[in-house]
Amino acid sequence: MASCRTAGCAKRAQTPHRGRNVTVLLDAYRVTMTKKLLFVTTILLVVALGAFAADVTGKWTFEQAGRQGGTPRTVTLDLKADGSKLTGTVTGGMGGRGGGGGGAPAPTEIMNGKVDGDNISFETKMEYNGNTRVTKYEGTVSGSDLKLKVTRDTQNGPQTTEVTAKKATT
Repeated sequence: MASCRTAGCAKRAQTPHRGRNVTVLLDAYRVTMTKKLLFVTTILLVVALGAFAADVTGKWTFEQAGRQGGTPRTVTLDLKADGSKLTGTVTGGMGGRGGGGGGAPAPTEIMNGKVDGDNISFETKMEYNGNTRVTKYEGTVSGSDLKLKVTRDTQNGPQTTEVTAKKATT
């Protein structure tokens, strides 16, 4: 008959079987809860960043200098952000007949519009006397200001101007 003083009996007495299972279960529970907490925190962070991205949707206006120092023209951007896609129109600037003035300015649809956090970019295309001119807009939204770099194709190559559009309150 074996006594409890044998190696196997002494080992079992020091680390009860039931105690090991409880310890293992508690460790598994802690790891699972840590993973869940990390997952929830990550989701909340992503949602918060999306909520704090500047809202570019709405009407924005800026003054564009006239040709050779002429009368400035009001340009209106009517923008709509849908996730990372930006759509809308640009009205004003070059007038209603592709740059000639006369008549009310016609809205020009924007193309390739993108939103990335506070940064936006889009293009417009204008046909005039058989020529196509593309204007690129790149900017940053900060509250009620939209700082834009507007790059136009001209006869002398690209021309970039910087403007600040203000969000319309009405």
